[in-house]
Amino acid sequence: MTPRVRRHPALEFYARGVFPMAQSPTDPSVFLVEPDFRGVFPLAGLRLPRRLQRTLRQDRFEVRVNTAFEAVLGACADADRPGAWINPALMRMYRTLHAEGAAHSVEAWRDGRLAGGLFGVSLRGAFFGESMFSVETDASKVALAHMAARLILGGFRLLDAQFMTDHLASLGAEEIPRADYLERLEVALAAEGVFGPPAALSGVEVLQVISQVS
Repeated sequence: MTPRVRRHPALEFYARGVFPMAQSPTDPSVFLVEPDFRGVFPLAGLRLPRRLQRTLRQDRFEVRVNTAFEAVLGACADADRPGAWINPALMRMYRTLHAEGAAHSVEAWRDGRLAGGLFGVSLRGAFFGESMFSVETDASKVALAHMAARLILGGFRLLDAQFMTDHLASLGAEEIPRADYLERLEVALAAEGVFGPPAALSGVEVLQVISQVS
């Protein structure tokens, strides 16, 4: 009999459709959130503005995967950022999930400097985007496009954006009721997504992958 692989307790929350948050980087408590409406990216309907498509084709940024998770986490948790919410307890959780292969970073580099990126948590065919940052124009958007292509190729069925914003809406995110989200989550958890190796695609390859499913 194959032994059952024990997974991090936090993944049970994600599997139920809730996720952990903190009020602020200095508040030590963590609470669970289950929004009435959820922001999601339809992987078959990601919209990329023309300027971003041009930036991708030019490979203006070097995109890497899981090479600087700690740096991305630290930038996203910066207490000086507007709306910062990641506290030390959550940082420890994300580090553990990353060490166990369940949390990933996608990074946009330029001239050897981390220009932007994002991180999130994967569970079977679902990816839960947690936070993104950018210190150069379009850096985090490039990382998002690369991540979406990676998820499509890996057989993922859900890219969860958690809360809806105008910025995410401009890239094709949509807001759906909790009941609809739970249905999509169930389908995603029945799939076996593979996040894939560290090697990243070229910008042209990213556009090809996204256009093939749009």
